Amino acid sequence: MSTQAEPQRASVAPARTDKPSRTLLVGLSLGYFMVLLDMTIVSVALPAISTSLHVGLSGLQWVTNGYTITFAALLLTAGWLSDRLGGRRVFLWGLAAFGVLSGVSAAANTLGALVALRLALGVAGALLLPASLAVITNAYSNPADRARAVGNWAAITGLALAAGPLVGGALTDTVGWRAIFLINVPLALVSFVITLRLAPETAIKQRSGLDVTGQAGAVVALGALSYALIEGPAKGWGDAWVVGSLVLAAVAAAVFLAAESRAGDAAMLPLRMFRSRGFSAALGSGLLANFGLSGLLFVLSLFFQESRGYSSFSAGLAFLPLTLPTAFNPIYTGRLVGRIGPRRPATIGFVLMGVGALLQAPFTGDSALALTATVIGLLAFGFGVSFALPALVAGMASSVPPELAGIGAGALNSARQVGASLGVAVLGVVLNLSSTNAGGTKWALVVGGLALLFGAVVTGTGLRGRPAN
Repeated sequence: MSTQAEPQRASVAPARTDKPSRTLLVGLSLGYFMVLLDMTIVSVALPAISTSLHVGLSGLQWVTNGYTITFAALLLTAGWLSDRLGGRRVFLWGLAAFGVLSGVSAAANTLGALVALRLALGVAGALLLPASLAVITNAYSNPADRARAVGNWAAITGLALAAGPLVGGALTDTVGWRAIFLINVPLALVSFVITLRLAPETAIKQRSGLDVTGQAGAVVALGALSYALIEGPAKGWGDAWVVGSLVLAAVAAAVFLAAESRAGDAAMLPLRMFRSRGFSAALGSGLLANFGLSGLLFVLSLFFQESRGYSSFSAGLAFLPLTLPTAFNPIYTGRLVGRIGPRRPATIGFVLMGVGALLQAPFTGDSALALTATVIGLLAFGFGVSFALPALVAGMASSVPPELAGIGAGALNSARQVGASLGVAVLGVVLNLSSTNAGGTKWALVVGGLALLFGAVVTGTGLRGRPAN
């Protein structure tokens, strides 16, 4: 995944005439699956982590957001490293780091240690995503084979989302919450061995220097904003650290914009890309999609276990109406986007997500009507996710020139993870404003639902309506 705009001279890599082994695609997809699984598997283990480490709501927000903050902020730089050092090498480094850090995370005995490890895991995860795609692109020389391989690689997004809460709940109930990190160790090992044995060397591209100032500004801005939103309810919005963090976030964001403007097309995220209305719409709606999705997973996981008294495994089962559609419906969505373009599928998806969240808001008891509303609401939300996210990828691809396609894909992934961090932080603030978990959940669902309906407006007015070529 390229992070630079201008064409660059690449080192010569041997031409491949043989078709890669399916085992290689399995190994590369395992690495991607592991990265995505780690985003959702933690959700149902949060109450157990709270009890074990004696932490409150803000601590749980840090456990969730520690991973997504660094993952979101470093994705574009990871693409630059993949181009500069070779995708195969970076992917192996990322796998080794992810496996080791996951194993160490299982032994964490304090909140500070666990959050630090989650931040480090986000860095390793950021290395894996663009590097795995670079290896696939290099390994499959035939365009048709490459398209199928990338499609299969991308299809596991829904599988990881579906598996996360269920696997996390089962492991938490039977083994304990530490097992949700240990599961990554064998996955990383299998992926490492397969990649080491079967993956071809990837071409190394001569890129301009790393956009250090822009990268630092992005990390500091996102981290400082997350700190203020998470710690504000407990410390008070007038607390010096909270106010200072908000100021720091604003300054860092300004530094980022100035650095990107000065760097031009050599920037981590060239600002001229925002001249495309479709690009801006895809980025904004991608942020809103994960704002609602990650925020809802965080809030409802606590609600199911604290207010309805579900076990971790039962909470995982309760999420099945949401997660199952994401495992099969994206295939249909891809065909639909090919026929009518991304705008209408994305807009329908956001409407379904927003309605699904709002439908559950009035029913935070445990009556039969409330349980029915939960199932129907989550089902609508799940189908909404499976319509919106594939359509946004297509919308992004049709909104940027080919030489910026890598940056566009990386930017969309980054925006989505920024949205995930903000969703957990902001809906956590809303949850904290109420004296009861059920009451806070109601208002969090309202805020999340309205944000998603606004996403429908953004996609309906901003995405390109014709099919992407």
